[in-house]
Amino acid sequence: MRRPIRTSPGPRRWLAALWPLLPLALGPAVALAKAAPAAAMQGLVTRVTDGNTLTVTPSGAAPVVVRLRDIDAPELCQPWGDEARKALSEWTLNRPATVRLSGRDGAGRVLGVVFVEGANLNQRMVEEGQAWSVRTRWDQGPMVRQERMAHSLGRGLHGVSGSMMPRDFRRAYGPCPAVPASP
Repeated sequence: MRRPIRTSPGPRRWLAALWPLLPLALGPAVALAKAAPAAAMQGLVTRVTDGNTLTVTPSGAAPVVVRLRDIDAPELCQPWGDEARKALSEWTLNRPATVRLSGRDGAGRVLGVVFVEGANLNQRMVEEGQAWSVRTRWDQGPMVRQERMAHSLGRGLHGVSGSMMPRDFRRAYGPCPAVPASP
């Protein structure tokens, strides 16, 4: 007569006994992760380089070049590039801003979300058709919904024939020559 193969219930019992305690063990770590506020910087916008890069000068500190996170505005040498820079200048130049910092990009610029008078400028640039939402896999991005709305309404660069995402433009034509920024 064959004996049935038995698995040891020991490890399963041990795991089942400890499972209810898992939230207690991880609770403080999860609470700290949720409570940690993003670093922020406040200052005056003193320069706009292009449609997604500006300089913020904190009071009594050196100017900081900030790249608007999650958006990609047209290059200055491509259609709508100058218009995007002018729009960002209009909304930010010589105004106090708060920047929610989120790291650095490959060029060493600070990445952040810029707020002027409580308005999220990164989002506004996309909603007004001045920039595209940065893409991730499967053509998704943080502001694709706003971009599609601007596109359907023909706002900004979406109303210009032949508008091309900057990454595609650079791939086709190479980088733009250096262009002086606004004051």
